[in-house]
Amino acid sequence: MSAGHGHGHGHAANPSADRRLLSGALALILGFMAAEVVVGLAAGSLALITDAAHMLTDAIAIMLALLAIRLSAKPPAGGFTFGFKRVEILSAQANGITLLLLAAFFVYESVQRMIHPPEVKGALVLITGVAGIVVNLAATWLISKANRSSLNVEGAFQHILNDLFAFIATAVAGLVVLLTGFSRADAIAALVVAALMLKAGIDLVRASGRIFLEAAPAGLDPAALGAELCAVDGVVEVHDLHVWEITSGEPAASAHILVREGLDCHQIRGRIEAVLADRHHLTHSTLQVDHATGDVLEAHCSDSHGAVHRPVPESVTAAGSAADPATRSR
Repeated sequence: MSAGHGHGHGHAANPSADRRLLSGALALILGFMAAEVVVGLAAGSLALITDAAHMLTDAIAIMLALLAIRLSAKPPAGGFTFGFKRVEILSAQANGITLLLLAAFFVYESVQRMIHPPEVKGALVLITGVAGIVVNLAATWLISKANRSSLNVEGAFQHILNDLFAFIATAVAGLVVLLTGFSRADAIAALVVAALMLKAGIDLVRASGRIFLEAAPAGLDPAALGAELCAVDGVVEVHDLHVWEITSGEPAASAHILVREGLDCHQIRGRIEAVLADRHHLTHSTLQVDHATGDVLEAHCSDSHGAVHRPVPESVTAAGSAADPATRSR
């Protein structure tokens, strides 16, 4: 028996650079949020209060992202054999859930204001909305330069991006109120923001949930991967194939590989690792490679997890059979 381990970790961007960029965005958000609360109360604008509350969640999202970056950089210790890398995914999921809760709250408040519209000072709303666009453009630009392949950073980015859209909607609402006196435009703008929050929140919760459930990375079909590994010369069977993500951008794979007797297990393992790394960016792989003897088949294949993959006979392939006998479940 032989085992192979291929390791390759790391993100495209420097975590220290990410921290600086996120800190700069946080300073912008906190400063403007305080000013917006004061103006929103003075103007009687739900859209501005909505934006201010969203900016508070932006600030919290960035703080969580900064904390997650720091924790995920800690080396593995004790029972945490992967370190604290999934703290980033916890942060992303918290951001997604926060967006969903805010969306529900703002929908409720917007409907109330549609029914009973209060007086809204359009000029103050317009001025604050334009100022918010400028501030959020700067914050969005800063975070866009960080490593967005990290779901953690992407969660913070989605918060800031949605706030930018919110300020655009707020500025439009302020202009409409100022020119026409149609105060319900403020509540309509809040509904638009809530819809954007809902979409971003669902995307973040879905993506982080897939990682927590150890689903295969998006775009990677484990069944197709099993068939591809079986195509490596000398491979008799692939089972116990698992593909998941340790954290965003760090996929991993493990499998039990059976090869024909008399062949070099180490050489075939190397070919399989090359397939995983070069074609699918699976540079963290753990492979158990054995010769396909009767004892091995009896000991390991009676309780395999998931599908069992075997090479398709050439005669079947040539016949173009619709059914694929290379994969069967136990």
